[in-house]
Amino acid sequence: MGSGVGVNMGDRLEDHGRSGPSGRLITGLAWVVLLGGLWLWGREVTEGRQGISGPAIGDMAAGLPPAARPLGDALPQRLDIPDLGVQAPVVARGLDRQGAIDPPPFDQAGVVGWYASGAKPGAAGPALMVGHVDTETRPAVFYKLSVLKPGETIRVIRDDGKVAEFTVDDVEVLRRDRFDARQAYGQRRPGRAELRLITCGGTFDRSSRSYTANVVVSAYLTGTGL
Repeated sequence: MGSGVGVNMGDRLEDHGRSGPSGRLITGLAWVVLLGGLWLWGREVTEGRQGISGPAIGDMAAGLPPAARPLGDALPQRLDIPDLGVQAPVVARGLDRQGAIDPPPFDQAGVVGWYASGAKPGAAGPALMVGHVDTETRPAVFYKLSVLKPGETIRVIRDDGKVAEFTVDDVEVLRRDRFDARQAYGQRRPGRAELRLITCGGTFDRSSRSYTANVVVSAYLTGTGL
């Protein structure tokens, strides 16, 4: 298990040497590695292979609340992370021509993308949300994602008027050269409504001009607000 606390967040904009179109290429490379794995994971699900069961974490861990019953389907409208001061609109995203999920445009750095072909947040299954960590010039919506801790709250406002309240149970920093899509995206415990927040992380590798890791926050539904 990697802890996001160890990720160096402070030097991302200053030391990456990104400017102009090259910044888009750099971040794009990280998305290809991270989200291309989503296509492979999706194929395994479609072909009926056994998905990953992650570590025995979540509501079995000491001090975390029990899982709530999953909600019905509804579209996400906004993502709130109170401990990070994040209130971000959510837009549905699909796959690009390479079979990777298409993140929000760079000129929408404060927007979160939801993988619309997957589970809806609050319904049973792992709902996947992605966001940029930074742009060429400034921090983006998930810039501080790696400092989240187990027990902290994530809220998804849905178009049925309900607020799906999730509790963080795990924060991992997964190295790009050892990235396991099933570990990142797969259901952790059968029957739960789960949420994954995903962005680039680690340090910036100047030789490959990309990030060395990806931050994956795992959470599960623990309550519902109105």
